[in-house]
This record gives sequence, structure tokens and C-alpha cells, in this order.
Amino acid sequence: MNRLKIISGHLSPAGSTDHERDLWGSTCGSGPAGSSGPEDVVVVHGLRTATGRAKRGSFKDTTPDELLSAVMTAVLKDIGLSPNQLGDVCVGNVLQPGAGALMARVSQFLSGFPETVPVYTVNRQCSSGLQALFNIAGAIRSGSIDLGLACGVESMSLRAMGNPGDLSSRLVDIDKARDCIIPMGITSENVAERFGVSREKQDAFALGSHQKAARAQSAGRFREEIVPVTVTMVDDRGEDRAVTVEEDEGVRPGTTLEGLAKLRPVFKPDGSTTAGNSSQVSDGAAALLIGRRAAVKALGLPVLGVLRASAVVGVPPDVMGIGPAVAIPAALEQAGLSVADVDVFEINEAFSSQAVYCVEKLGIPPEKVNPNGGAIALGHPLGCTGARQVVTLLHELRRRGRRAYGVVSMCIGTGMGAAAVFEHPGP
Repeated sequence: MNRLKIISGHLSPAGSTDHERDLWGSTCGSGPAGSSGPEDVVVVHGLRTATGRAKRGSFKDTTPDELLSAVMTAVLKDIGLSPNQLGDVCVGNVLQPGAGALMARVSQFLSGFPETVPVYTVNRQCSSGLQALFNIAGAIRSGSIDLGLACGVESMSLRAMGNPGDLSSRLVDIDKARDCIIPMGITSENVAERFGVSREKQDAFALGSHQKAARAQSAGRFREEIVPVTVTMVDDRGEDRAVTVEEDEGVRPGTTLEGLAKLRPVFKPDGSTTAGNSSQVSDGAAALLIGRRAAVKALGLPVLGVLRASAVVGVPPDVMGIGPAVAIPAALEQAGLSVADVDVFEINEAFSSQAVYCVEKLGIPPEKVNPNGGAIALGHPLGCTGARQVVTLLHELRRRGRRAYGVVSMCIGTGMGAAAVFEHPGP
């Protein structure tokens, strides 16, 4: 706890109070980086759908249980594993009622899973898909299960943000409680103003996201991680049309700095956060098969990656976007690694402002950050994103053909950050 407070103090802006520098964290993971043991938590396989543009894309009429079923089915089919062998399924979701508990159970039956396989959901907002992985990893480490599915799904077409639920009127009397309902775009403006992230830097970062995603898409790098999904959508003429979705729909190869500079601020008249330098609202799903190394070896299954460390921390709600700048050091210290040891950082691009701040604060070389683009280009289906990032990271590390380390991290609404460290064992 003291270690985390010290890290938080280093990362807090000058003039922050002791109260603001306090953070609370939770961790779980396998042994130290580079080691190998039968109790390691390993990722066997992971797949995702393409991300569809919310309200206007090919998934706009597709329910989340169908998206989730597509990836759950594909992951097990790819490796020839019966769903009977799963100890549990955890699904990250944000917008569905009850975090999608009913939707998740329906999805497993749509996938042909037997009733004996349990399922539950988790909502830690933007990190829900990663939290699902943490939960399954925790069950494996406790000895409760040997194998489980960690998933994430969101339809931002069919469910909108905006309803905060039932809250006490007393929240207005407590600063931190009131800050929890600040619109996310305003927290982006707060980060930009407080830490001096210029509009020019934000737009340049957004341009890079689209350029990297366009190159990856053109080179076919996403094909091995995307499950083609055939759905029925209502077209502009009001007619049903079957389409097969196998490419992310938000990537804009023609993006230019000049075009981004022309966009008006969305949240403040004199602000710097625009539609072009913010994440896209999207639809999508992802699933990962996680297991205890001994059980995975006994079944003859491959190891795509090893979970080496994880951390979830708290930060001030009004600058929630700085979460990765605190969570990443906590996870790296747990793994016994430094920024220099990591080959790839997948940092969710909720907003350019916070992504730029986190990268600069931690001194991460830009070429290591989101080499295939991030949420500004690929989209941010809330409950799915954390799982999607892990899928993209581990496939990228495997392409490199050697032992390599990667980090997945994101900020979380209401003021948190999450991070996980993975090792790809190499050939």
C-alpha cells in the first residue's frame, strides 16, 4: 500500500493535496516475468469481432448476445475444446441492465454451452473486459477452476450512456462524489488544461491512431484475431440485408491534420476535445480462454501469453483519464519490469488528451504505443474494449516471433485505472 502511495505521489500534479495523492489498488497475476510454473495463469487463445460503428454500422441492429455468442463459439472451436471443460465464464458489460447478466446466460445457450457451465457479468466501466480476465485469473489462482472464458461485449447502438441510476442527493455535498458524474468529455478537458496537453498534440495523436490502424488493416494484421460475423441489418431503405462483418468500420485512412483541426470542440466552446480526437462509440465483442498452465499442458493446448501482473488503482474522478499513468507503474513493479522492458503498450485511447499525458508522463517511446491503432480509430465498445486490447496485444506479440512483454491499460470512469502485464513465451 505504501509503495502505491509513493508512486501516486510521483505522478500527481504539483500542488495536489495528500488526499488527492492517495490511491487504493488491487493486484493479481502469475510469477515473476521470465519464470515458468504449473500454477501460472495463461491465455490459450483469444478472438474478437470487428468493431462496428454505433448507430450507423453493420452491427447497429445486432443484439449483444449474438455478438458474444460468435466469439465464445469461435474460440472453443478453434482449439477443439468442449464447453463442458470450462469452470466459469465471466463477461464484461457496461450498458445492459444488470451489467448484462441475463444477456450473458442467453448467449451461452445460443453458443450451445450446457446448463452446467456457470456464467456471470462484471461492470468496471471501461475496464470491464479486462476485469473479466482478472476475475477468471483469480478463480484459477484460488484453485476454484482450471479453465475459464473471459469475455467483453457492448452494443452502444442499442443501449446509450447517460442514465446514472438512483443516486443520493447528498452527492452534491461531497466534492469527489459530485465529480463522479462529470461528463467524460469534461474530464478530458480537465486533463488537457491541467497538464498542458495542446490541441495540436491531441490531433497529431489521433492522426497517428488512424494511420497505424489503416496500415494494419491493409496488411491484414487483424484477420487472425477477428471472427467474421454474418448479421441482418436494416439498410437505408428500411429493408433487411444480410452482411458479413470482418473489418473494423471506424478506421479512416484519409484522415489528415488539416481535417482534424477544422473540427469544433464538443464539450466546451473554448476546449480542445473534438469528435476527431476522442474514441469512437462502437459495437463489438471479444473472448479469451484462460487456464492454469498445468491444466492447459495436460490438455495439449497452446500458450499464447502469460498473465504476469495486474493492478487496479484509484485517481481523482475529475481527471479520470490519468489512470494508466498510475496503474502501469504498479503493474510493472509487481512483474519486476520497467517501461524499457516492455515491447508493446496497448493503452485505451478514450481521449487523445489523456493518452498523450500518460505516454509522456511514463516516458514510453511512441513507437511502442498501440502499433496497430487504438480506440480513436478502432472504436471503444465499453465492456468489450479491455478484452479486445488483450486479444490485439497477444496476437501482435506472437507476430514478433520471440519472447516479448506487453501491457494493456485504460482509464476508468469515476476515477480509476487498470493495467495488466503479459508475456509471450516465444516459439
